[in-house]
Amino acid sequence: MPTSVQIIGVPGIPLIETGDDLATLIARAVEESGERLQDGDVVVVTSKIVSKAEGRWVDLATVEPDEEARRVAAEVGRDPREVAVILGESVGISRMRRGVLIAEHRLGYVCANAGVDHSNARPGGQWRLLLPGQPDETARALRRALNERFGVTAAVVI
Repeated sequence: MPTSVQIIGVPGIPLIETGDDLATLIARAVEESGERLQDGDVVVVTSKIVSKAEGRWVDLATVEPDEEARRVAAEVGRDPREVAVILGESVGISRMRRGVLIAEHRLGYVCANAGVDHSNARPGGQWRLLLPGQPDETARALRRALNERFGVTAAVVI
């Protein structure tokens, strides 16, 4: 039984675009780094690259906020279109105050803006990135592909 934990960052993951095959990109980066997956390893993948690969982008120009989104936006001082996206991803609001909107995401996470991200957004619009649609299914698919490629039993966490 192992007595230590080692964390290895894998360089060489390119900027992810919609439709990219994450399993192939991750496997290639692992191989090019000189590392190799082993039985019992845990591969940690950020939700952001999963969302980008899944095309979970929303352009605020396409969003028409409803009355609730307008009301909440006025209270927190945010763009009503962005609030509409946040509310659409949420099952409830946990906390609101000027500049802050904490919500429970439909997957059960409680986080700022229901995980709706605008950092590193696409150029050419007012883009927002949603959390992955089905992260457990994506993790299972990545696990199957990586285990097959490397001939190991490793886990994947998003």
